[in-house]
Amino acid sequence: MTLPLVVGVDGSDASLHAVDWAVAEAARHDVPLRLVYASLWERYESGVPTVGPGRPAERVLAEHIVASAADRAASRGPDVKVTTDILPEDAVDALLREGDNACMVVTGSRGRGELQGLLLGSVGLAVAGRAHCPVVVVRGDRAGLAGIHERILLGAGDLATGGEAARFAFREAAVRGGTLDVVRAWRCPVTAKESARECEQHASDLLDTVLREPMSEYPDVRVRSVTVEGPAHRTLLNRSAAADLVILGARRRHGHRGLQLGRVAHALLHHADCPVAVVPQTG
Repeated sequence: MTLPLVVGVDGSDASLHAVDWAVAEAARHDVPLRLVYASLWERYESGVPTVGPGRPAERVLAEHIVASAADRAASRGPDVKVTTDILPEDAVDALLREGDNACMVVTGSRGRGELQGLLLGSVGLAVAGRAHCPVVVVRGDRAGLAGIHERILLGAGDLATGGEAARFAFREAAVRGGTLDVVRAWRCPVTAKESARECEQHASDLLDTVLREPMSEYPDVRVRSVTVEGPAHRTLLNRSAAADLVILGARRRHGHRGLQLGRVAHALLHHADCPVAVVPQTG
């Protein structure tokens, strides 16, 4: 069974950008697209205005949102199979559950009704921090959203967090036909007994280990790997301006319900100049 690519829609401009990005992504991977609107309106139905006989205004709005998103998707990707659903539940819970049977979950950077000044909406942050499938938060400048750089950026972690992210990055580079830039940032603590050269060599060795298997699986992908001294979040933020997608790994611990994101992921989800993919590493 081919798993769908799930998009959370709510009628905001950010969710429409997410639909546009997801349609192109679904076409590249030849997977169906599932558009999901989720809201707890039924819990508060007694206080919600009705439109017509027994139809809450929120339900009418939801139907309009998903229909408009489906029309938009069909116009941009006529060969992509599109389905929709309206779920009477919390948006984060709905998208996390949908992600259990999806190849990817895509959200906008901010939702309808988010407070002004937020760099990233609460739904996108929560889903990226807890989902057990890859999550893409669609954000960035016009070039990053359009995907004109023909470059994928992977922030290489260690094997405990970066194995699945590396495979995801190679798949993306393969279907897009672009270059994969892989960066491993390193720093030598003041108290470390190793020299700077030894710290750099350790980073290089780790990079080789993370890339060995996916490089053998995708031999045609053009790869440029580099180790860089300095904070990882600053290094990747600077390079995101020349990328179409930046990819990070994240460890998922079973039974842990809080956000499972590190400082680097937080920085990129809030400030990157292109869409950000968080790929979970389970186990």
